[in-house]
Amino acid sequence: MKKITISFVLSLLVSVVSFAQVDRSEFPKAGPAPIIKIGEAETFTLDNGLKVFVVENDKLPRVSFTLVLERDPLFEGDKAGLTGYVGQMMMAGTTTRTKDQIDQEVDFIGANLGVSSTSISASSLKKHQGKILDLMSDVLYNPVFPEEELEKLKKQSLTALATSKDEPNAISSRLSSAMVYGKDHPYGEVTTEASLGNVSVEDVKSYYNTFFKPNIAYLAIVGDMSKSEAEAVVKKYFSDWKPGDVPKFSYDAPAPTTKTTVGLVDRSSSVQTVIDIAQPIDLTLGDEDYISSIVLNQIFGGGSSSRLFMNLREDKGYTYGAYSAFAEDKLIGQFSANASVRTEVTDSAVVEFIYEINRLVEDGVTQEELDKAKSNLAGSFGRSLESPGTIANFALNIERYDLPKDYYETYLQKMNALTVADINQTADDLIDPSKLYITAVGNASEIQEKLAQFGEVKLYDNMGYPAKEMAAVDADVTVETVLENYISAIGGNSAVSSIKTAKMVMDADVMGQKLTIEQIFDNPNMRYAQNTLVGGNVMQSSRIKDGKGVVSVQGQSIDMTDEQIDAAKLDTYFLPELYYGTMGYTLTLDGIKDVEGTPAYKIIVATPLGSSVNNYYSVESGLKIKNENPISGDTFYKDYQEKSGVMIPMAQTIKSAMIPVPLEAKVTSLELNPELTEEDFN
Repeated sequence: MKKITISFVLSLLVSVVSFAQVDRSEFPKAGPAPIIKIGEAETFTLDNGLKVFVVENDKLPRVSFTLVLERDPLFEGDKAGLTGYVGQMMMAGTTTRTKDQIDQEVDFIGANLGVSSTSISASSLKKHQGKILDLMSDVLYNPVFPEEELEKLKKQSLTALATSKDEPNAISSRLSSAMVYGKDHPYGEVTTEASLGNVSVEDVKSYYNTFFKPNIAYLAIVGDMSKSEAEAVVKKYFSDWKPGDVPKFSYDAPAPTTKTTVGLVDRSSSVQTVIDIAQPIDLTLGDEDYISSIVLNQIFGGGSSSRLFMNLREDKGYTYGAYSAFAEDKLIGQFSANASVRTEVTDSAVVEFIYEINRLVEDGVTQEELDKAKSNLAGSFGRSLESPGTIANFALNIERYDLPKDYYETYLQKMNALTVADINQTADDLIDPSKLYITAVGNASEIQEKLAQFGEVKLYDNMGYPAKEMAAVDADVTVETVLENYISAIGGNSAVSSIKTAKMVMDADVMGQKLTIEQIFDNPNMRYAQNTLVGGNVMQSSRIKDGKGVVSVQGQSIDMTDEQIDAAKLDTYFLPELYYGTMGYTLTLDGIKDVEGTPAYKIIVATPLGSSVNNYYSVESGLKIKNENPISGDTFYKDYQEKSGVMIPMAQTIKSAMIPVPLEAKVTSLELNPELTEEDFN
């Protein structure tokens, strides 16, 4: 035990007094940034031009191989989506192995193997490195590109594309890219059903034969392997890889807008607006402004203590989070700031975004903000060094961007040397508050006029193309005439009103599982029953009768509130348009809208308690082609067929946040005017 002496007690008291005298209200002053000794990657180059970087780390008996192709960005044009298939097609089988055999052999040794259009990565235990390299090189040299695999991938892509067309963030991303870069730029083009359909196996082969060349490739090896062993291994597996000429591409830099412009995608069912504010910037890794842009972003919108977050979430409560980014790129970078906000505060949120952007450029940052940002970023940088992969990535960056050899060793020194004036100069260099692209995805009828204060509002569709200009509604067209035309189009008032009851069954496939929706309608008695079955088992059901409603989910029943019943009654009737007038609903004609290329009258149907849906009726045919419901999602009606003198849609596409992919449902059973019993609604 330490002997307690008078000198020891005095020293302890001095320490306590000193601690108490520290001013905890001030952020600690940063000390001098250390020079970080980063283990350098050892390098060598094969005769075919393949450049290899080796980062030895024997702490674990593992090794990883990452092959990167350094090619120019591609404008894919009428074959947009092609590069998304290359990696999967290369993994779909070789001249010696089927796809299943590749997967099984990788799994058997507990390894990983992945391929994209610009990379191949593999990792395994040290003892299995020969096996994983054999698989990696087989995929690299001998892919067979099976036709049936491409067809399967196309179906998956079309499903994903259909989902993204109704996903607000995906729509926002396409719109922002289209406005910032333009549709004739690699970063602005979009994948469409047509462009996916244009991609052939020969296109995939041509890409592979053109770009998979060692003379534009880098191979990073990280793990339990020395340089001498790496040289032997790489020569064994990659020296036969033949070099070749690889085409180069250049593109005109996107011209910034001459004034702030607003792009809007109308998504009527949205209760939130996705806002993105962006502009192109000239920023590349290693630029004079690069490190300072990282610090600038940390202050502006890099986390939960940033200006945007504190303003829009903590102070105003408009959103769950607001963020920004300064994205570097060899071709063209981008500044962006974004958030999802409640519809009613859309314009207020944009005001705060612009206020913060102007304040950043005009007033700059404070020393306290700079010190905090440096501290946070230094910690993140230090933690990143714990991963050997980081060291390999540093080595690749130094080579690819022609950086000084000590760029990362002196990274913290360079960051620590930045002053308030440096950060403010970077803000001034990179951001022009007078030339912003503001994009919004939300309910246009609620936000379009409010957004006009920020600049000219241009309407776009969900793929980022200018929206088709819709004709104005003729003066003689009213809600009543639209609904009358609809009733006439499906068979006339006499035939439609003769349908009092109905039983309908729809089947769909969800991720390989059969989904069945059973519905029973009793119009005269305002009764409704619905069952949803998965694999033949009832997963959810609902009943409305005698003014009451019950929802059951996997056997657990819950009584509906008055508001829920009010909303559910919008779907209670079979062919509900016949009953809108007797239900006390408010009907509003909200112009002509573009529904997947079809001009349609939009009618807002609102209940006395405030629930609402939007219905769309084709201007040409009069048929209802879409329903937007904020609870159940969007339903598209197709394949109208005559049943008992009435045209009924026998297919529906249902898009909802509650299901991962669009539901393609087909009517497999339809009974009109069946006799119903009390049991049908129990």
